[in-house]
Amino acid sequence: MKEASDEQDDAMNAGLSIEQRDRLQAELRALSDTMPPRVVWERIAEQGMAEGLISSGPGRRVWSWLAGGAIAAAAALFAVNFAGVNRDDAVLPQTQVTRSDAHRQMVNLDDLMHRSQQLERELRLLPSQPRVVRAGTAATISELEDRIAAIDYRLSHPAVRLSRAEAEIYWRERVRLMNLLYNVRYAQVQRAVY
Repeated sequence: MKEASDEQDDAMNAGLSIEQRDRLQAELRALSDTMPPRVVWERIAEQGMAEGLISSGPGRRVWSWLAGGAIAAAAALFAVNFAGVNRDDAVLPQTQVTRSDAHRQMVNLDDLMHRSQQLERELRLLPSQPRVVRAGTAATISELEDRIAAIDYRLSHPAVRLSRAEAEIYWRERVRLMNLLYNVRYAQVQRAVY
């Protein structure tokens, strides 16, 4: 399977010399990250519908209902979790952060970072994805990867300033999502073997 992939790479790069390919890569990297106008996206959608790649039928309506349900569930969860945030301070016990608490948070954050790196290594060790993939599995993998990328953006972007507690929450969620991604990919590999 690796040989077929190498042959495909060679076939795709056969028309370019090494210098041309390097120059093309450099020029592509130099392009600005501007979003095209909305009209362009509309033309792409029209072309996709005309070619049958995108449907506007009942399947699309189902996704919009699911998205609406997900938003409503997230709003309800937010309301339940943060309903008591504005309580009277006299009722809530006062907590003092001691040096040992800060040390425990630091160790916990380091453990989460280490576990995240370990999961990334384990994911890289898994065989590549099979050529034929179930749509649900592909969608799940894509969703998990997108959520991990969003968290990575929050953790690494210099304009986003996170407190230690916020960083721990993001790292904990990243580890949870990486675990899920590993489990899905592992199950996918097992299915491909049998």
